[in-house]
Amino acid sequence: MQTSVPPIEESALALSTFRVDAGAELSTTEGEGDTLFYAFSGEGSLRVEAQTFELHAGSAALVLAGEKATFAARSELAVFRATVDPAADRHAPLGPRETVVRLESADAQRATGARSFQLLFGPHNGSTRATLFAGFIPSSRAPWHYHLYDEIVWVPEGPGRLHIGESTEDLGAGSAFRLRPREIHIVENLSVDAEMTVIGVFTPAGSPSAAYLMPGVAAEYRFSG
Repeated sequence: MQTSVPPIEESALALSTFRVDAGAELSTTEGEGDTLFYAFSGEGSLRVEAQTFELHAGSAALVLAGEKATFAARSELAVFRATVDPAADRHAPLGPRETVVRLESADAQRATGARSFQLLFGPHNGSTRATLFAGFIPSSRAPWHYHLYDEIVWVPEGPGRLHIGESTEDLGAGSAFRLRPREIHIVENLSVDAEMTVIGVFTPAGSPSAAYLMPGVAAEYRFSG
């Protein structure tokens, strides 16, 4: 298993990626914390306890603490795995638990500016410690902003650029980064004609649209129609 964003003492989140060869299976039993998965290529199935679910690129899954999960690949499955420490604050459940959801069927919502996002998992469907979402960034850069939650972001495809303070980091396919609470940043889409997709997981669970603008831009910034 290739680690993308290793655990740190101050955060409840860590992210890793793995692959399952065509015709092979991979089993895992989650420990004390919940785990969120996102299949970014390939197809197969996921068995959680006694239930089996289809998996395709764009499928997300929630495996709760103590559950056994088995991935079976028909074609090579590539998956990221986000672990959530059991010490993470819990949100009140708002709906029944789901195990697998598809990106194409998730509810689309609007974030700041022209950005939008689709919720994959959160308190609405059983993930009370973290939210998993897909964000869509148009050909532009957002204003400087920050969040109150602890977040890890994974990039399926570039090109993009991450700005944090005075530092800049190029983002290509498979890039991942951690954003700490109140860390001021910009995620920039460098493509001139295509949206940039990012997959984010954050805790405490809530809404990805909860962004806070810096005072210098807040006065003139507007939500797009």
